[in-house]
Amino acid sequence: MKSGLMKRAEEGEAGEIDLTPMLDVVFILLIFFIVTSVFVKEAGIDVAKPEASTGLSQSGDLILIAVGAQGDIWIDGDQIDPRFIRSRFELRLADAPNSSIVIQADQNSNNEQVLQILEAAREASIENVSISTEAS
Repeated sequence: MKSGLMKRAEEGEAGEIDLTPMLDVVFILLIFFIVTSVFVKEAGIDVAKPEASTGLSQSGDLILIAVGAQGDIWIDGDQIDPRFIRSRFELRLADAPNSSIVIQADQNSNNEQVLQILEAAREASIENVSISTEAS
C-alpha cells in the first residue's frame, strides 16, 4: 500500500515546474543592469537659463553646477558654500578624471558666482567649462 501512495506523490511532483533557477537568473540580470547603468546627476535646482543663438551639446562625464537667482550654488543636489567648490571638483575628478563642467546659471543671477566657479575650475585644472543656455 505504501508503494501506491509513493507513486501518486511522485506523479504529483512531476507536473510542477521549479522556478527557483529562473528567478536566480532574473535577479542576476537585474543586478548586472543596475551596476552597469549610468545615472545622470542633477545640479539641484531648476534655473531659467539665458537664451543663446548658438550652442553645442555636451556629453561625457559632466559636473553640473546650478546658480540660483539669489546666488546660491548647487552641485549634485547639495547647496554648497563657494569656498568649497574647488574641493568638490577635486573629489569628482578623482572618480572621473576627464570631467567637464556645465554651469547652469539663472538669467537673473549675479556674475560673481559664475566667476567663482570659473576660478575654482581653473585651480582644479579643469579645462572644459561650459555655460548652459536655452536655444532661441
